[in-house]
Amino acid sequence: MVADVPAAALAKDAPVYERPEAEPAYLATTRLLDPATLPLPPDPAAVLERLLAAPDIADKSWVYNQYDHFILANTVVRPGSDAAVLRLKGTRRGLALATDGNGRYVYLDPRAGAAIAVAEAARNVVCSGGEPLAVTNCLNFGNPERPEVMWQFRRAVDGMSQACRALGTPVTGGNVSFYNETLGENIYPTPVIGLLGLVEDVERDRTTQWFKVPGDVVALLGPLGGDPAAGLGGSEYLKVIHGLVGGLPPALDLDLEARVQRACLRAIREGLIRSAHDISDGGLAVALAEACFGGPGGEGLVGAVIELAPGRLDGLLFGEEQSRIVISFDPTKASRLREVAEAEGAPLTILGRVGGDHLRITVGGDAVVDRPVGALKRIWTEAIPWLMK
Repeated sequence: MVADVPAAALAKDAPVYERPEAEPAYLATTRLLDPATLPLPPDPAAVLERLLAAPDIADKSWVYNQYDHFILANTVVRPGSDAAVLRLKGTRRGLALATDGNGRYVYLDPRAGAAIAVAEAARNVVCSGGEPLAVTNCLNFGNPERPEVMWQFRRAVDGMSQACRALGTPVTGGNVSFYNETLGENIYPTPVIGLLGLVEDVERDRTTQWFKVPGDVVALLGPLGGDPAAGLGGSEYLKVIHGLVGGLPPALDLDLEARVQRACLRAIREGLIRSAHDISDGGLAVALAEACFGGPGGEGLVGAVIELAPGRLDGLLFGEEQSRIVISFDPTKASRLREVAEAEGAPLTILGRVGGDHLRITVGGDAVVDRPVGALKRIWTEAIPWLMK
């Protein structure tokens, strides 16, 4: 025997390292930004193209294609959709795995930002047909000897814990990386969440983000959103189009999040949904474009016609409100899908139809985006290779 330590001594009875904390001074300025006071985009289609080329949103295949992602020949959904799915040989089951983290959100509100990272990772797993089970993490922060960094860290851990409890995903492991700074400048606080889920039947339940059949209905599972004050704080739109990091990150209602996830997973297991894609960086317009792009190898490229009610264009198209999933389904399944959504208490809004070779979005009857899907996909796929030249 070389060690015999009660587990409690390493967990709840472990000594707590208390360091000085102080709210960062920059928050007094960032909180003042009201996205609703910013000018509206004169050309929403051009905004969409710029967002698709942004490194945080653009196609990452230049990176992951340099590595083996066919794990012992068990990979059944490759990188590029909301989550990867691996077959568990000898069973009908599979594993869905996703990672998420948004440093801007945590910079602006550590508790909310870390909770969103958990919720989005779980949402990605659910969109792929998996039931979220457990979390691992990599918590990346600056110098904890600075009181403002310790303040960020404590609140980020609190937010992560709150979301994990609400969604039933215990943290089974992880690591903390401190002292991440360059020339005395701290990185954005960036907790990265890895989430694992169980796919009960890998052939029946695995789901990808891409539209598949012309004529299918496109719908939104979750709140429609559109309020710029609620969805544009810390967004990719603010960063790319206005050069700003400010406001408050989107509010996260964990009860609503759980209801939307349950409705999506239940619909997938009943065979009601052909595709599911969570709305995150870039908002609804980016999610719709990505759903049109087809899977790895270029298969499945297809357009969509989307009709939205009147609203402020920046919030409606590019806001990043949480707990939202774009789905597509056979029109004959609409009645049953609505029953499932109502039973779980999840909002469901019809947006349009799959079909054609353009992504066309109208707001209040006016076309605000009308672009060939192939042209949008080229922007998305070529952005990172061009940056890496």
